[in-house]
Amino acid sequence: MNKLIIGTVIAALVLGSAANASVSPTKYSGHEMAKDVKITLAKARSIALKARPGKIIDQELEKEAGGSGMRYSFAIRSNGKTIEVGVDAMTGAILENGAESKAKEAHETKMEKKN
Repeated sequence: MNKLIIGTVIAALVLGSAANASVSPTKYSGHEMAKDVKITLAKARSIALKARPGKIIDQELEKEAGGSGMRYSFAIRSNGKTIEVGVDAMTGAILENGAESKAKEAHETKMEKKN
């Protein structure tokens, strides 16, 4: 009986930790373009979290209009909402810092549950 209870508690702790884990600080889509930018992912994460404290649940490096044309996009879970923060990959400037659309927020929530 005690072994069953201990096993259940351990399983709950492990699963709970996985549910609260943020996205890996080194894995992201668009990594193949990193050689073409001046700002590292680590620096861009720091800039994004300073602009919007929370938990990064998704990240990517992408070509997108605005700024230099290359940006890191971070979905940050903050106060129960998903906020999109864009950081220019050449200058480090904040290009976006606002709530996502309902459809995109639903997608990010689904991705967060996978991580």
